[in-house]
Amino acid sequence: MPNAPEPAAYRPDTPILGLGDWLGDPVEAADFPETRLRFRNDRWAAAVGLADLSDEEWTRHFGRFSPLPDNLPHPLALRYHGHQFRVYNPELGDGRGFLFAQLRDGQNRLLDLGTKGSGQTPWSRAGDGRLTLKGAVREILATEMLEALGVNTSKTFSVVETGEQLERGDEPSPTRSAVMTRLSHGHIRIGTFQRLLALEEKEHMEALVDYCLTQFPGPSSPEDAPGRDEPAVRLMHQVVERLADLAAAWMVAGFVHGVLNTDNMNISGESFDYGPWRFLPQWKPGFTAAYFDHSGLYAFGRQPEALHWNCGQFAIALRLICDAPPLVAAMERFGPLYMDAVARRWCWRLGVVPKDNDDDARLVGTCEALMAENEAQPDEFFFRHRGGRDAQGDLAAALAGYEPVADNHGYWLDEAPQSMLIEEVEAIWAAIDRDDDWAPLHAKIDALRRMGNAHGPAPVLPDRRWTPHT
Repeated sequence: MPNAPEPAAYRPDTPILGLGDWLGDPVEAADFPETRLRFRNDRWAAAVGLADLSDEEWTRHFGRFSPLPDNLPHPLALRYHGHQFRVYNPELGDGRGFLFAQLRDGQNRLLDLGTKGSGQTPWSRAGDGRLTLKGAVREILATEMLEALGVNTSKTFSVVETGEQLERGDEPSPTRSAVMTRLSHGHIRIGTFQRLLALEEKEHMEALVDYCLTQFPGPSSPEDAPGRDEPAVRLMHQVVERLADLAAAWMVAGFVHGVLNTDNMNISGESFDYGPWRFLPQWKPGFTAAYFDHSGLYAFGRQPEALHWNCGQFAIALRLICDAPPLVAAMERFGPLYMDAVARRWCWRLGVVPKDNDDDARLVGTCEALMAENEAQPDEFFFRHRGGRDAQGDLAAALAGYEPVADNHGYWLDEAPQSMLIEEVEAIWAAIDRDDDWAPLHAKIDALRRMGNAHGPAPVLPDRRWTPHT
């Protein structure tokens, strides 16, 4: 998705209904005590033809979940399994969210509107199906920051406060409640395929593979790839490419997702479902975001390993309809693809034109070593050395011969870069919680979007051209 999406007409399209009743369950949204609109993402609403909704209409659709015209007649709580901290759990599914609508943008890409905090479903287990307002505010901040840094992420589309008092063990309670809607290319997860493997639903697996190839199109497998004409193999290559790029994007952004379970891995390669995320205060590979990640399984520096492991679980699921060797061959591409993506994205963020693999890898390694040695904050490092400025010693040597990109945006003349450290997140929330003051949040969103405009579109994978599936 580009930094500034182009406006488009409203174009409902619901291909998910073609998968029958085995993928999800019709549900109803909770009847909330109140619905107070707190955030609407009009620039992305324009991309799907919904920016002209009045606040009253918006709240009716994204607070009460009255169906959008000619769209899904009922929300669908999707079914899936997943590995949670590498322990398999078959008791998953959309427990506090659902798929609300599907629609096309101006480039004919299918987009989903899904929820979080919309009430209980058959998959809620012991949960109340709700979301704290603080959790929704945190997701706004995460997605806006990541979008500005070129990460393929879901977009926080709407936040409506719902007037309930929630009890939570990991934040002061009772606390305010909200329902959030996010915009993304899809909600099909690795865990969706794992469920079909566990139930041995071969025909449904084949149908889901075809759905993903059709709705999230990408390039054909490499010409020398074994089994390249098999649909499952094609999808495996695409998912490996997307998740290798996503891992690289997180690392270059200095972002720690926190919970990289297979039910949090989207086949479309988007970062989504944000919980205990953090941005690095210093460049430390061992930094963890989740207080319950006692072993550091999903620490900053282990995120590429985690996504590679998740790709392995996807390959295991596809074994229901495909032989193993071509899937393994696709898996073996992850490492080189990841390294290429890191180099490409690193040069983009540093503001220099990439050279060749060896030089780019040397530049990345030099920067990482300097940040680790100096305990540098990544946002400040990339900003201070944008285009090679103020580079000395080893960094100057590594940057020798690199051409700076043309930067004429006023952001690069600011005294300091935008960042998203936990102290600022807590201060923004405190203003809302204490004084119902939303001005700091909106000011931060404006500042992040300005930063995104200064960076310009990130270098993307070939499959983001959305080649039609034939």
